[in-house]
Amino acid sequence: MTNREDSEMPDASRPRVLCISFSDINADSRVLRQLAVLAEDHHVTTLCYGSRPEHASDHIEIDRNLPSLPQTLSGVVKLGLRRFRSVQWEAPATRVAIEKLGDRQFDIVVANEARALPLAFRIAGTPRIWCDLHEWAPAERTHVLSWRLLVAPFMRWICAEYLPRVDAATTINESIADMYRDDFGVEAEIVRNAIGYRADLAPRPVQEDTVRLVHSGGAVPGRNIEAIIDAVDELGEGYTLDLYLIASRDGSAYWRGLRQQIANSERTTLHDPVSPEQLPDALNEYDLGVFLLPPLTPNHRHMLPNKFFDFVQARLGLVFGTSVETDRIISSLQLGVVTQGYGAQDIVSAVRALSRADIEQFKKNADAAAEALSSRADIATERGILDRLS
Repeated sequence: MTNREDSEMPDASRPRVLCISFSDINADSRVLRQLAVLAEDHHVTTLCYGSRPEHASDHIEIDRNLPSLPQTLSGVVKLGLRRFRSVQWEAPATRVAIEKLGDRQFDIVVANEARALPLAFRIAGTPRIWCDLHEWAPAERTHVLSWRLLVAPFMRWICAEYLPRVDAATTINESIADMYRDDFGVEAEIVRNAIGYRADLAPRPVQEDTVRLVHSGGAVPGRNIEAIIDAVDELGEGYTLDLYLIASRDGSAYWRGLRQQIANSERTTLHDPVSPEQLPDALNEYDLGVFLLPPLTPNHRHMLPNKFFDFVQARLGLVFGTSVETDRIISSLQLGVVTQGYGAQDIVSAVRALSRADIEQFKKNADAAAEALSSRADIATERGILDRLS
């Protein structure tokens, strides 16, 4: 329902913005940062799963059990028959959103991810449309056969149909921006997944007897967390691993198995997750931030994830699996090491090759790069877009 009891009356002098995200914005750090910028000079209504986020003046809540893709029987049939113009309204979350929005009008609509574009273009009146493409939409989950066969062609149709008509587009890095330009003719500006600059943090010295590894993020299959646990067990004396994990909502078998693996590891400690704002403080006491994502999709090969920037603001050295964008930044700024592969032994080989002096230098280099790799440039880009559209 719309949280009318918590909403503010629109200020006629402030442009009205609708921010659409088929996620829980309260747990979506990228959209939370976006929302803070939107709210600086605009009256913002959010449409998403979950409760009203901070900075939203008004909120339209979508039941989190409603899929944002056309997963109904008729929707799946239409996807199979490539009846995309009709199926774009079949997603249960989209249907409910259309009903709740009614004839409400906005000056600007921000569509987070391509799947929100059909709804954005259906909003009453003539709003300006800004699409924030969090990744390469046609290959979001192409490692899943059903997604690759049914949904990927639909995502490509949405991009071809709507992206050439948006007033502004953003995406996370140059590699993915090039893909959108080449395939759909849209010039996307860059808004990375960077967090705010933490001038108050500094590198902590590496302990004489222990190198402390850390990983943070979602505990979901494919993130290769089990390989990091295996690696620290093989590294043995003098190495520890701390995990700040967000559990899957369904209490999956994967999460249960991961917890058992952690319990069996003498060198691994599991912590409760912390908020995005608090994460750099929590990570600051460690030495190396570790992340290995096997390149199952084009998005994996061109990733530039939140945790990369979290680790930099925490002034950690980096141990990352190879990918186009992170390889380039790690190499150019000497922030850490890139593993040869994506298994536990690849982590072991990379970490064992590092002296404490190497790790200390990586941490100093992260400190030197922290401001440039913060959200300051991204916020300036977002403000420039809003200035043009308002």
